[in-house]
Amino acid sequence: MKLLVATRSSGKQREVRRLLEAAGHEVVFPDEVGVAESRDEDNLEIADSFETNARLKAEYFAKKTGLPTIADDSGLEVLSLGGAPGVRSKRWAGASGSPREVDEANNAELLRRLRGATEMRRRARYRCVLVFLRTPTAVPEMFEGSCGGQILEEARGEGGFGYDPLFLSDDLGRTFGEASGGEKDRISHRGRALAALIAALAPKTE
Repeated sequence: MKLLVATRSSGKQREVRRLLEAAGHEVVFPDEVGVAESRDEDNLEIADSFETNARLKAEYFAKKTGLPTIADDSGLEVLSLGGAPGVRSKRWAGASGSPREVDEANNAELLRRLRGATEMRRRARYRCVLVFLRTPTAVPEMFEGSCGGQILEEARGEGGFGYDPLFLSDDLGRTFGEASGGEKDRISHRGRALAALIAALAPKTE
């Protein structure tokens, strides 16, 4: 199946392409089907829930292209910070610039907020909600994944993106910044949500 994945994040694109193409699907992104970036997209992630943000993105890009569309919203939730940065994960520090500069600013803000915190107060989880629209007017199908871990006092590893170098995975025993793409795909929040979607797209057998 040809699937439009509604993200312009190069990090997300790498992860989604690996998983969906391995499952036999053709994957395209907005730029590849002629959907130029627009200011309208700034209003697609203003809700207070991952679910609503993902649905708004899916509806927008499905209407633009007519293609079966997947959109996700995901982020880091630190329990002692009341679930922050949560839906504001990408924009938490209010920084602008390159993706790397924005990531560095967000990581610095996270470290500042948790300075001196105990291990228990550093407990966190990554959470992802995917919305799939088979057609622009279809009933949204929703899939969710999460994974637990702890926020370290300093970054480890150069891989991944976002908060990955600070997120010590319970499953792996090392940060997502230290993990290979395949290792992260198997247990990450996005990997688990995509696995549920892939299962739902699989041909039904009698």
